[in-house]
Formats: sequence, structure tokens, C-alpha cells
Amino acid sequence: MGDSKEAGAEAPPAGAAARGRLSLLSQGDSEEPSAQGSALFLGGSEVKSRAVVKYSSAPPRTAFARLEEKTDLKLPPANWLRESARLGPAGTTILGNSKKSKPFSSFGMAYDFIDSVGNDVDVVSDSENIKKLLKIPYSKSHVSMAVHRVGRTLLLDELDIQELFMRSSQTGDWTWLKEFYQRLIDQKWQRKKKSKEHWYQKAILSKFLYYSINGDGAAQPVPSAAEQQEPSSSDQTNDSDGASWPAPFEMPSSVSEDPSASSQGLKNDFVRNILWTFEDIHMLVGSNMPIFGGGRYPAVSLRLRDNNKPINVLTGIDYWLDNLICNVPELVMCFHVNGIVQKYEMIKTEEIPNLENSNFSTKVIKDIAQNILSFLKSNCTKEGHTYWLFKASGSDIVKLYDLTTLCEETEDKYQNPFTMPVAILLYKVACNMMMKKNQNKKHYGTIRTLLLNCVRLLDKSRHPQIIASANYMLSELFQLDEPKKEESSESPLNENSDESYSEEEEEMPDSDENGSYSTGSDPSDDNKAVAVIKSVGELSVPEKYKSIHQIRPSCAFPVCHDTEERCRLVLSYVLEGLKSVDSSIKKESDLPAADPNTPIPLKYEDESTGGGPEGLEKQMALFLDKMGSLQKGNYSSQSGMIPGSWQHKMKLQLILKSSKAYYVLSDAAMSLQKYGRALRYIKLALQSHDTYCCLCTNMLSEVLLFLSQYLTLCGDIQLMLAQNANNRAAHLEEFNYQTKEDQEILHSLHRESSCQGFAWATDLSTDLESQLSVSCKCYEAANEILQFSDLKSQNPEHYVQVLKRMGNIRNEIGVFYMNQAAALQSERVVSKSVSTAEQQLWKKSFSCFEKGIHNFESIDDATNAALLLCNTGRLMRICAQAHCGAGDEFKREFSPEEGLYYNKAVDYYLKALRSLGTRDIHPAVWDSVNWELSTTYFTMATLQQDYAPLSRKAQEQIEKEVSEAMMKSLKYCDVDSVSARQPLCQYRAATIHHRLASMYHSCLRNQVGDEHLRKQHRVLADLHYSKAVKLFQLLKDAPCELLRVQLERVAFAEFQMTSQNSNVGKLKTLSGALDIMVRTKHAFQLIRKELVEEFDQPKSQETTPAADSSPSLNREEVIKLLSIFESRLSLLLLQSIKLLSSTKKKTSSNLEEDVVLKTNKQIYSQLLRATASKTASLSERIDALVHLLDQLARGGGAVQ
Repeated sequence: MGDSKEAGAEAPPAGAAARGRLSLLSQGDSEEPSAQGSALFLGGSEVKSRAVVKYSSAPPRTAFARLEEKTDLKLPPANWLRESARLGPAGTTILGNSKKSKPFSSFGMAYDFIDSVGNDVDVVSDSENIKKLLKIPYSKSHVSMAVHRVGRTLLLDELDIQELFMRSSQTGDWTWLKEFYQRLIDQKWQRKKKSKEHWYQKAILSKFLYYSINGDGAAQPVPSAAEQQEPSSSDQTNDSDGASWPAPFEMPSSVSEDPSASSQGLKNDFVRNILWTFEDIHMLVGSNMPIFGGGRYPAVSLRLRDNNKPINVLTGIDYWLDNLICNVPELVMCFHVNGIVQKYEMIKTEEIPNLENSNFSTKVIKDIAQNILSFLKSNCTKEGHTYWLFKASGSDIVKLYDLTTLCEETEDKYQNPFTMPVAILLYKVACNMMMKKNQNKKHYGTIRTLLLNCVRLLDKSRHPQIIASANYMLSELFQLDEPKKEESSESPLNENSDESYSEEEEEMPDSDENGSYSTGSDPSDDNKAVAVIKSVGELSVPEKYKSIHQIRPSCAFPVCHDTEERCRLVLSYVLEGLKSVDSSIKKESDLPAADPNTPIPLKYEDESTGGGPEGLEKQMALFLDKMGSLQKGNYSSQSGMIPGSWQHKMKLQLILKSSKAYYVLSDAAMSLQKYGRALRYIKLALQSHDTYCCLCTNMLSEVLLFLSQYLTLCGDIQLMLAQNANNRAAHLEEFNYQTKEDQEILHSLHRESSCQGFAWATDLSTDLESQLSVSCKCYEAANEILQFSDLKSQNPEHYVQVLKRMGNIRNEIGVFYMNQAAALQSERVVSKSVSTAEQQLWKKSFSCFEKGIHNFESIDDATNAALLLCNTGRLMRICAQAHCGAGDEFKREFSPEEGLYYNKAVDYYLKALRSLGTRDIHPAVWDSVNWELSTTYFTMATLQQDYAPLSRKAQEQIEKEVSEAMMKSLKYCDVDSVSARQPLCQYRAATIHHRLASMYHSCLRNQVGDEHLRKQHRVLADLHYSKAVKLFQLLKDAPCELLRVQLERVAFAEFQMTSQNSNVGKLKTLSGALDIMVRTKHAFQLIRKELVEEFDQPKSQETTPAADSSPSLNREEVIKLLSIFESRLSLLLLQSIKLLSSTKKKTSSNLEEDVVLKTNKQIYSQLLRATASKTASLSERIDALVHLLDQLARGGGAVQ
């Protein structure tokens, strides 16, 4: 068949006049422009017709040779039976344009115009079959057609029972159909021969057509002598098409390699293929009718008629439909008598229905077409089934049989020769729909149904390639990488209510007039028929068979309720595909036998030999070597597959799909916190990928990216397993469980590879350090893969995620080693020196932190880098603490090693702050680093103060360093910001001020000489005592600390009083000290409140712990401080009374001093009585003191 396109060649001239019932519409009335070919729009009050030539192999039209009268058509022309492009296939046989169509002609067209099948077109068929169907009510002749459904498209092919049974008697095929036909339809079947008159008329027509093209030099040598038989050999001519019937599929391997092989008789042999729209019916029609033109006749069809025989209705319908289908507006009729040409007559296409003796209603033809289509669509419901539309000669009853169901009752269901072409067509239509990426999602339901029916039709052992490919496409329908939020929004897939059926659906009979379904009571063959038209007359009744058949969306895409269900479906298809591929590999016998039902034993190594970090390093090195070799394209397969073969290509695709499915399953299990199951799935994903690597000759960057993602997820799982050690037994049980499907897939993988390439990453260890190490190695491997090619720059998001995880796992490992070191330190009691084990742990921890900081800094992650710097600072503090116990507790001094490590810790905390820049970057982390820095300075200052290194430094230098460290600690201690840590900061700041005040107080006591320095220390001590009191007063849970500070202030006042000489100065200092005493009332009230709360809840120890200080009131400390307070108050009051009394004697009476003296005497008297009572409880003593302090406050306490 040629490839020339006749763009617009067969359209009538624009503006051609139209008469009668049909009118010619202009191109502007078209619903859509013709993409290729030409279009004719015929319409009117009764019918509408439009034709688009999709393909034509005919040469440009030329005028026909008008024969002279008296030309004898019985004499053959010189060019008779020579091949002619103008006559097409009609030119090489004596059958002319009535040549019998091949049994698979519709499939040839469907393969060529696969876009139209399944969706846009209602019918695909030879024009002869279309005409035969539309003439059913007018004709008594028999009708026998095979009907197949693909989507909403019906394929119609002539099923020549005579020829079929002739073949059956020779080969033994179709015996089941022959027996069925003889038993129920024609019990006395015998071959019916054509009459001599029939062959005479055929020969006359053939010679007439050759005469009509004579003289243009178109005659060609005849290619096959067998086709130049004279009509006398009529018995053989009918067998000329017999060779187009294939054997019942003893298929050679070449067929599976090229399913559309022309050896199967599936070629599109029509001169032109036309998309014909008749009313609302869209048909793809093949036609071989010769069309002539030129001059004043741009397009005409040529017919030969016997002048003695008038045109009947059947002939008129024939001519009319041919012209409609082929866009021919006029018909030229040549009349002859006994082969002698008489005259020519030209008839418009629209006038044909009004010819004398051939009068018919175009509206009735339209009704017949609609009724037949509705009848077939309502009853030919199962894709992949072969239906037989049969009307016996002279009968009014039309019956529809399901030959597939009948065939399945026989021993070999593959005896139906339509099985393979139907399966291939289903496959091709599905492939075509899959290729349309922009719209295929809404067709997923249809594609799935097409592929399932295709697989169901084929024998697995005979057609492994198609079955493997179909299963792969089925797996591709399920989008594994859909975002999780879309899982519940798959409704658009179910909106496709295509008239396509899956064989699993059981069809229920209609109760309307669409066709009488048999109930089994009729003894005739109706019990085998799917549907019956009781009388052909019904076809002429408008909308008699209008389909009200409820099309159920059986091709709706299955809704997967969760990710696991979707992945399991994908894996089921992958497994079927793998089985098909494996079954076709010839070296099966060379492989060791393995039972797919037997789990493959997993190799466990002794953790002491290969499970440690050292073993991991070796395995990682081997892995990286392997990845490097992949770049060079090394290939190794154990099954003997040939690289580049279909088995090799398909198995690669299926294995890659299985690895993706297992990855998604693992990710889903991870989100459900089923870490054992997640590790099992990622192990299968990596085993699949390992096999892919063994088979792949050219590793794609996309596949390397998948591997990097798999290893990243594997690292995540190992980390979560390490952090959830409590459920280890449950995780182990999940990890060891295996489904039969997984076992079979693994069995197929083991045919190609040992699948041990990633064993180092997927073993479930019971050792925490090992799990963390494996997790780290997974991330490192994922990162190495990204370095192999340009993947790092192509996938920046994934690269950032891998580095973040590497930084995180190194932090986890660093913290693990740091905690181990701290545990060793706490256990070390006797030994004074730091052990080697501790030092090794410090080094490991420091190395991990350093690498993690580098990871985060390389991706500009300042926050996480700051956190790791903070942890490094904490490690330095642990190192410092380890050196603190090196000396005797009584002789202990702050060592240089401690100072070194604390200063290193400070450096790392300051680096963390510089990494963050400002608090706005991450307030929580900023505050945390500040707190840790403040704590470090405070600890360092406290240790220097408590264990002063006097053997190495002077007292003044130590005091200076302590003071500086304390002030720096204050600088990083934020007491003003309202947060959960504010009470802690306030307590810390109050403690710092208290310690500084105590230090300056101590300096003042021990110092002699420099008066300026003494005065400075006195001012500083007083300042820090005041600040400490203010801060402690803000806290509700530090009354003892407040009391202690106040008592120290009183002692400070007493010390100052010793250096005073005048009574006035002493009296003033005493007055200040008593004033401090009065202000301690707040502390006593807090203590009393806590005592009341304890009394109210004597048994319940659930008192809320303080934010930082004591979790509950320390009674011993309270009693001790209370005793000190009582004694100091007693002493102050006594001194005040003495001073006031002596002053009174020396000077004249002062009324104010008298009142104070009197008050102080009364309070002193009451205080002595209160302290003398040994039976008073703590609460009573506090109440008494508070009462006395109130009196003291009112009485003035001392002269101001």
C-alpha cells in the first residue's frame, strides 16, 4: 500500500449545486476542520453525512475512457488483469470492486489509526460489511460477521463460514464451531458453489473497468501468474483469500518480536481509509472503489448495469452508500445488453434514493444504522471476546453469539484465530493511550481494562514478551511518587464511564426491546445466543434498539485506599512480568533449581568479626569501587540474558519498578513508625537495585539518584531503630516476615545477582553503636553517589537533605560517645588520672562533632552548626570535669587543665553565637547557647573561688579572674526576657551577686593597708548585696538564700561598726542593720507559706519543684538560719539599747530616742522570752519573729 496522501483531492468543487433530499454543505458548515484528506458534508431534512479521507494510495484522478456504443465487453482488453494503481486491489483479480475483504481487514485499519480506536470511533470495518449490515432488512442473503469490542469501538470483519469450514475439513481447526453450526443452524451443511452467471457478471465488470482506463499506459506486468486465472477455474478463485486465515497460533518466535507482522494477514490493504460520520455514528471505513474525475466531472464512480435488469433497492443502497462513504457527488452508469455497451447516464448521489424501482428512504437507512449499532453495543460488552453476528439466508432472525465463551468449552481455547489480533490491538490501543502524557490519567481505567483483557487472552508460554510488557504498563498506571495529600483525590480516574467492560463483570439481561435474551426454555440455538433480533423489520423502526443499557464503569480505575495497597498492586504486576521474562530465557536448565515458595536464607555475620565500624569501612570501600565500575558500564548476569534483548530491557524496567515500589512501601512504613517493616522493604528495594546494577550496561543519572534516595531512607530507618531500642523484638519480627510475593520477586532477582551489594546497610543490629555507624555510612554512601556525576548540582534539594542528615547523625554519634565518656567518668572513683578509654571516646566524639559542623556549614545551616558547636562546648566541659578529681579533696586546687578545657568550651560557645549572628535567626537556640556560655563562666568562677589555685597564683589575681568570669556570666544571663528560663536566670544572677559580695566582704576582712582599695571593696560588696537581695526577692522559691544574704549584710554592717569610734556612727550603722533585719520579713513569710502548704499535704510529696533552687523546703537549713537570725537580732537590739542608754546619760533628753529605746527594750524582752521557750514549733517561732519585726518596723528600730 502506498503512502501518498490525497489532500483535498476527492472533494467536490466549492459551491456545487445540490438537489433533491440531500444538500451539499460548504466547508464553513464543518464542525471541525479536516486534519488531512478531504471532507464532504451531506445533509438535509433527513440525514447528515460527513467524510474525511484519512489515507489514500490512489494516484491523482483522471477522466474515464467513455466506451463507444456496441463495444463488446465479453472480449478482454489488452491490459486486462494487469496491476493498476488506479483500480487498486480491484485491478489484479476478476472480482473487481466486489472483492471479498480479508477476515482481519478491520484490525489492519485499527493498527494504522490507533488514535481513533477505543475512544473516538464507533465502528471500524470494510465498506462492504457496512453496506451488508445496512441492507439487512431489504436482503434475504445470509450475514456472518465477527464483532470485537475495544473501548467504545466495534471492529466488524466478515466471517466466511463456508471458507472456514473448508479449512476446518483440511486442518481440523474450528471443528467446535463447525459442530455447533451443523447442530443448531444448518444440519445439512455443504459447500455452496457460485453460479456461472455470477462469475460471468464479475468478469464483465472487470473487463469494463479495464476498458475504462485503457490507453493511459497504466497497464503493468502481472506479478503473479496464479492470479490471472480465467473464469473457467471458478472453483479455485474463491480460495484465493484462504491463505489470509492464519493457523490457530502455532506462533513462531518472530511473531512475538513483531506482533503486527504482515504474515498474520493484518495489513491495511485498502486504497483509501475514510473517517465517515453518518448522523451521530463515527466510522473508520476501508474502501477500494475506483474513482474517476477530470474535466467537468471532478469525482464520479463508474457502474455497469444490464439494461434488461432494472436497478433494485439493494443496488441503489449499494451505490448510494459507496458514494457517501467516498465523497463522490455523482454516479456514471454504463448500460449494456449481453455485454454490448448501449449508453451512459449520469446521476447525482442525492438522486439515487429516488431512482425508479430503487426508491428507498434515507431516513430508514439512518434508523437501521442506529438500531444495529445500539444492538451491538448493548450486547457485545466484553473486551477480548469474539462475537458472531449471524443471519441465515432467507431468515428474518438475527442472532449474536459469544464465540469466546463457546471456544472455552473446548480443549484448546486458543483455537480462535481472532485471539491474537484482538490481544495485539488491545495492547496497541493501551500503548497509544499511555503515550499521551497530557491526558492519559483520565483514561487509566480504560487502559487498565484493555491490558487486563489483553493478558487474559494470551497464552503465557507462547507470548511472554507481550505479557511482560502489558504487566509493566499496568504497573506504570499506579503513580508511586504521588504526594500523600492526593491519595484520597483519585475520583477523576473514576469519572471515565467508557463503554468498556472487564470480563470479570457479569452482564445482566435487559428487560427492554434491545434484544430477547434467552431463558433456556427455547430448544433452538437461542440458548447459546447472547442476543436475538426476532425480526429484521424491527431495525427500520426509529430508536427501536436505542441503547438504554446501563454502562457500569467497570473500567474505573481501582481506588487504592492507602500507599501500601497501591504498591502491592504494582508489585503483583511486576511479579507477573518477571515470571514472563524468566520463562522465556533459554538457559533455564543451567540454573540451580530453586523453589519460589521457599524463603531464601539470610546470611548473618558474627557482630564481633564484621559488624563493627571497621568492617563497615571495608564494605563501604567495596561498594564505592562497584559504583565506580558502574560508570564504565560493566555487565554481569547469571541467567545468561543477552544485553539489548527484549528480556534484558524488560527485566531492567520491571526491576527498577519493583525497587521504586519497595522504596515507597518503606517510606510509608517509616511514617507509621513501623521501623522493622520499613527496613525489610528498603532491603528489598536495595536488593532490586543491586540486581539492576548487575544487569545495567549504562547507568542513568536518574537511577543513581534513586539509589541515593534509597540509602538516605535506609539511614533514617537505622537511626530510628537506634532511638527506639525498647521495641527491638517487635521490629525484629517485622523485619523477618516475608510475603510469598516478595519471595518470588527475590527468587527472580537471585537469577541475576547475589543481591548482597547492600547487605552492610540493611542488617538489623542489636548494638546501638553499630546501628548509628550503619546509619552514618548510608548517608555517606548517598553523598558519594551524588559526587559521582553531576547529580549534586541537578538535585540541590536532595543534596542539602543528605548533608543535613549526615550532620545530624554525626551529632548523634558524637553525643553517644560523649555520654559514654561521662558515664566512665562517673564510675571512676578510686583512680585519679583520666583513663585512656575516656580520652579515646573524647577524640571520637570531637571528630564526629567537627565533621557534622563542616556538613552544616557547607550548606549554610547556621542554626544546626551552632547546636553542634554548643555540643562541642559541652564535650570540653566534660573533659574539664574529668580533670577536677585529680587531687586530694582537702588540698584540691583549680587545675590548669580545667582552665584550658573551660576556655575551649567558651570558645566553642562564642563560635556558636557568631554562627547565629543575631537572636532573630533562631531565638530558642540563641538563648540556649547564651545560657550554656553563662553556665561555663559561672562554673569556672565558682571553682576558682571555692578551690583557689593559691599555689600558682596570688590572691589578688584569683579575685580578679573570678570577678571577670562572674561578670561575663552575668553578661550572658538574660534576667529581663520573659521566658521559661527567666527564674533560672534570675536565680543565677542573684547567686553571682551574692558570691561577688561575699568575696569583696572577705577581702575587706582580710585586707590591711590600702585604704582606697578597702573603700572600693566596701562599695562593691554593698552594691552586690543589694542586687542579690533585689533578685532573690523576685523569686518565690528561694527564701533561705534571701535570708542568708540578709544575714551576711548584717554581718557586713557589724564588721563596719567595729571600725567606727563615735557612738553616733555606730548608732547609725546599727539602725541600718536593724532595718535590714526588718526587711527579712518577706523571707519569713515565704517560709511560713511553704510550711503551711506542707502541713496541708503531709502525705503527698507532689509539691511543685522550684525552677532551679531547692525542690522543697530544707527544714534543717531553715532552723539553722532562724537560730542565727534570732541571735543576731538579739545582739543588735542589746547593742542598740546600750548605745541609746549611754547617749541619754551624756546628752539632754530626746523624745524620739526615748520612744526607740523603749520599743527596743520591749522587743528585746519578748525576743528573749520567745527564744527561751524550748517547746515552740518552727511555725510558732517564725510567727513570733514576724510579729516582733512588725513592731520593730512601727517603732522605728533606731534613731535615723
